Amino acid sequence: MKKGLNFKIIVTEDEDGLFVADCSAIPGCHSQGKTFEAAEKNIKSAIKLCLKVAETDKEYRDSIDFGQKNTTRLIGISELTIPRPSFI
Repeated sequence: MKKGLNFKIIVTEDEDGLFVADCSAIPGCHSQGKTFEAAEKNIKSAIKLCLKVAETDKEYRDSIDFGQKNTTRLIGISELTIPRPSFI
């Protein structure tokens, strides 16, 4: 039985209210949606498309972190407060 691949994604909300999803382990793998769920569904499709390209493009395949390089780690999310600039 084939084991599934796990990829970490980061979803943010942009200034227009769209949810933007990124899979940093796969170069150029981004998507979006009007809801968090839609962004998640769309990034899953984008990941599948990127892996389809990787089947025939060895250079692209070699650029993907399949977890063996151990480079894709979510460290945390932080909010910083800085002094308000005078022009705001």
